[in-house]
This record gives sequence, structure tokens and C-alpha cells, in this order.
Amino acid sequence: MTLKVAIQMDPIDRIRIAGDSTFGLMLEAQERGHEMFYYTPDRLSMRDGKVFATMQPVTVKDVAGDHFRLGEAARRDLDTLDVVHLRQDPPFDLNYITTTHLLERVHPKTLVVNDPFHVRNAPEKTFVTEFPELMPPTLITRDRDAIDEFRKEHGEVVMKPLYGNGGAGVFKVSRNDPNFGSLYDLFSTMFREAWVVQRFLPAVSKGDKRIILVDGVYAGAINRVPQGDDIRSNMVRGGAAEATDLSQREREICERIGPELKKRGLIFVGIDVIDGLLTEINVTSPTGLRVIKRTGGPDIAAMIWDVIEEKRKAAA
Repeated sequence: MTLKVAIQMDPIDRIRIAGDSTFGLMLEAQERGHEMFYYTPDRLSMRDGKVFATMQPVTVKDVAGDHFRLGEAARRDLDTLDVVHLRQDPPFDLNYITTTHLLERVHPKTLVVNDPFHVRNAPEKTFVTEFPELMPPTLITRDRDAIDEFRKEHGEVVMKPLYGNGGAGVFKVSRNDPNFGSLYDLFSTMFREAWVVQRFLPAVSKGDKRIILVDGVYAGAINRVPQGDDIRSNMVRGGAAEATDLSQREREICERIGPELKKRGLIFVGIDVIDGLLTEINVTSPTGLRVIKRTGGPDIAAMIWDVIEEKRKAAA
């Protein structure tokens, strides 16, 4: 089965291929003989209800600094494609939301991964709150009194932007932290949205598991361990990757949320679990595929393409 596939992503010349999941998906698509096209979100357009993008044929190879070749740019209607991968990184802002509205016009005739309607309505730090029994105590607010009450109850907390990513803007705040007032002022100035306040989980020092689910089913995982005095385990922030297996509790989390992910058309999802507690459900541009494979785990990119191909066959 040969598919016409477009990848909507950040500039391909800037990615770090060793850990880039989009690149892993592209390598697997090429291996299977699919015809690939590349474009960045700013090349996406709609005229009179017709969605199109100026895109380029692309080939890839696993060589840092020489990892892609682009063909001649041309306008292509998205409804002439079989698959579009929605893979640009957050911030999950109005620009991101606009792309989901446009892509929704062609899905599911053209399969968009992940379903743009549910990407728009399931941002990682709010979607997770649909499963409060799996989470640490969590507050979403801008209200100073609500935060003070939460800190008084839970002591050490973590504060982070509601629509951030990659560990940016994550702060640990102690019960009597003298910097809290300044931090509150900083957040109030920088972010118009509410932010997330969660009870701090000391076990993060032993790792924050990134668990991948494909079409609602557990596929693989990696344990990300913070380094030095940084509480952030994100690999982009220097977290060390370790091979891992799931605990019974972590399997229960996957079984609990998996059917809901599948129902929403969220084929490629990464969840974060610390000490048996679910902290995020990542649906916009999840990562982890290449590092899981590199540390001896399964080839999840192949699993994702297996699902996509089956869905395209069923729709034919």
C-alpha cells in the first residue's frame, strides 16, 4: 500500500534527528515506500472552504546535518492526500488552534494524525484532568488566594504554564518560599492564561516515565531521570533516558485512558507518569519514539504506521 503523506512540522533543517519523533515517523514512511511531502504551518491556507498548502516532496536519511532533501515547492490540496501528520511543536496558542480548524475540514477523508478536533479540545495539561483519580492534587488558576490555599494544604508545589512544553517555565515552590511573590508577578505578566499548580512529587528524582500509547494501546516507555539539581526530567532539558518496564499501576493507567484515546482518534499519545500518578497526556506532538527504540524498546514508529495503513485500507 503506497500512501501520499504530508508532514506539517517545524522547519526540518532545525530538528535534532537523534531524538526527533517526527523524523522517526518519516524514516519509517520512506522505508515503506510512501510518497512524502513537507510543509510548515505558515504554508497552510484555506480559500472558499478548500484547504491547501505549499509543500515540497521530501526524502530523509539518518545522517545528522545531511538528513533531508527537498523537491520543488507546489500547491497541493490536502484532500488529494491520504494522510497528514500534525507534528509542529507547541506552544498551543491561537496559531496552533487555527491549524486544527483548517485540518478539520479535510479529516477524515484525509486521515489527520492526531484527529485535529480532539487535539484542539484535549490540550495536555487540561485533558489529563478528566482522570482526577489518576493524578496528583492539581489546581488550574490565576487566582492568588486559590494558590495560597493550595500551597498551605500541600506544602511544596510545582507551578508551570498551562500551554507550555518541554519543561519550559516549570518551578518548584516551597511552602514558605520567599520568591513566590515575585514568581507570581512574573507568571501574571508573562501568561494571560491560567497556570497549573501541582503537589510536588519527590519521587521525580527517580524518574518521570514517558509512556507511548498507539491507538489506545500501550506500546513502549522510557524513564527520564533529572540531572544535577534540576527537577525537570525532559530530555530536551538534560534528563537521562533509561530503559524501563511498566508497573502494575502504570498498566492500569494505560488501560483506564486507552479506550478514551482510541474513541477520540488520538493515534499517537505520550503520557507522563511520576510515582504512579498521571501528570500529562500529550497529544499535540508527542516525543519518545527514537529514544525508546535506541534503548532496546520496540519500534513504535512501525506500530503507528501499521495502524495508519489499516485505517486507510478500511476507508478505501
